[in-house]
Amino acid sequence: CDHKYKSDIESSNKIHNLFSPFFSTGIKKDIEKLYEAVPQLVNVFKIKEKIGEGTFSSVYLATAQLQTGYEEKMALKHLIPTSHPLRIAAELQCLTVAGGQDNVMGVKYCFRKNDHVVIVMPYLEHESFLDILNSLSFEEVREYMFNLFKALRRIHHFGIVHRDVKPSNFLYNRRLKEYALVDFGLAQGTPDTKIELLKTTHSEDQQGSCLQNNPTLALGNGVSVGVTVPKQIAQQSASKAADKGSSSLSKIQITQGRGGKEDSAHHSVQRSVFGERNFNVYSSTYQENASTKLIKQSKMIDVSSRKLVTKKKITSTKTVGSGASRRAASGCPSNLTCDCYATDRVCSVCLSRCQQVAPRAGTPGFRAPEVLTKCPSQTTAIDMWSAGIVFLSLLSGRYPFYKASDDLTALAQIMTVRGSRETIQAAKTFGKSVLCTQVVPAQNLRTLCEKLRGTNSSCKRSEGEVPSKSVNDSALPAAVDKPCAPEALRQQTQHLESFQEGDCALEMKAADMKGWDRVPDEAYDLLDKLLDLNPATRITAKEALLHPFFKGMRF
Repeated sequence: CDHKYKSDIESSNKIHNLFSPFFSTGIKKDIEKLYEAVPQLVNVFKIKEKIGEGTFSSVYLATAQLQTGYEEKMALKHLIPTSHPLRIAAELQCLTVAGGQDNVMGVKYCFRKNDHVVIVMPYLEHESFLDILNSLSFEEVREYMFNLFKALRRIHHFGIVHRDVKPSNFLYNRRLKEYALVDFGLAQGTPDTKIELLKTTHSEDQQGSCLQNNPTLALGNGVSVGVTVPKQIAQQSASKAADKGSSSLSKIQITQGRGGKEDSAHHSVQRSVFGERNFNVYSSTYQENASTKLIKQSKMIDVSSRKLVTKKKITSTKTVGSGASRRAASGCPSNLTCDCYATDRVCSVCLSRCQQVAPRAGTPGFRAPEVLTKCPSQTTAIDMWSAGIVFLSLLSGRYPFYKASDDLTALAQIMTVRGSRETIQAAKTFGKSVLCTQVVPAQNLRTLCEKLRGTNSSCKRSEGEVPSKSVNDSALPAAVDKPCAPEALRQQTQHLESFQEGDCALEMKAADMKGWDRVPDEAYDLLDKLLDLNPATRITAKEALLHPFFKGMRF
């Protein structure tokens, strides 16, 4: 007993001596808890600082004393104890099989104690994307994207869909020109994946699923944007209805983002091109020949409560042998659609529809259209879309480019740049109907990026001259003074045009251009192919590396 007590004291003293005097109280406690949770770390690593924290893990910088006497820096990723063991094992397998080359992070060790797991990876010192965005030369951007595609080609070769491609997950050491794609915590496998633990199986729920509530974004002025399943799917779902009872419609309030309080040091970087303006998002349902009425609601109800009510109603129809509700259900025509559209109630025809199962993991602002519309079949193309958003930020000098708290607002923002008709047409290719009551033209990507960056020749004017629209503004969003313009899309276009006009004043001096005055057409051609709204025709990582934009670059 005395020996155990002495051992505990020595261990406690050893942990105490590992702490830096510069740790904040919170970080010091986190590190202490980590040492206690995984005691094997005490004799191997000296944790220097906490360098990252996410929903599912925390990352620490540590040093390991090697036998040669050299001290090597390592990154320790501590996964939260509630992580599913299969998910942890899959992430490790991605790192061991695909990692270690072509700019994909590898793994050195893994420690486990009970439900605590720590993955040890090489540490790559890297710059913050925000800090360097507006100082990068065009050639550095070219090299950055080339190396990102090398990493994506590597993981896609193994059938890995990363699902969370973004600047903070693609580490970049500007001085050494080193890169690393990290964080496979959300990774999924393609049907032919070579990662055993990522092999996908399509459950019966996925095969027979349909939308429980087809969402509609109420935009004001009697218009809306919505996503629905095709008519035949809606009819099949409606035929399964058990009752015509109704329940209150749910409402989600979206508040304005804190876009106006950025650090002045990054005033031209941290502002997203799109903001949010207190939109109301409603759940509605598909109806043939649906009009564009403004949806109103009077009550709020928890979604789980709605489901409970529905189950009770269905049960009651089974127990009542000759009730009117049972006769109504059995006599339901197969082509019945809901009768609650544009009302403040949701009928049981809609409530009885099974919810569509589709992955939507990822970071807001980087999700592809097929993710936003809950397309069940998602491929490596979603990573290429995210890479396209990264490229869009690099070319425009804006990060984040898109900023939305819900999927429909995000889809509306994409429409503002890529066009509403184009979005609707692309959605049809993967079995979705997107409803939008205003035609928003697609923009010219070069004009957009050059105006946001301040390199557009039409922005150049003498000092004191009042900003005016250029003749090329026909490529910009539709005029915002049209009375029929949807409120949300009008606000998005107003927000975008305010950036385009005001930021001309940030025009670079010729000496500071760093190649931005000579961006070739191939750059915007590649961007267009990356932001292809149709995932089936979107460019792959392998094809991107062969694009003329990278001519002369070595693999």
